[in-house]
Amino acid sequence: MREPAGASTDAGAPDPDEQSDAARRRRRAQFLRELTEARELRDRVQPRRAKAARLRHAMRMRTFRW
Repeated sequence: MREPAGASTDAGAPDPDEQSDAARRRRRAQFLRELTEARELRDRVQPRRAKAARLRHAMRMRTFRW
């Protein structure tokens, strides 16, 4: 799934800023996937709290003025 550290998918060699930016985006995407997974696990383990949170969110969205 992951590329080796030295592998590059571009034909030319990108500058270090682009490489660090791409690495930062990959780390951020991985973090967000893990965060979503942790939230889903918490919702499965604590269904009452998850239901209350869903209801609070729905109430906030109903009272929010576009």
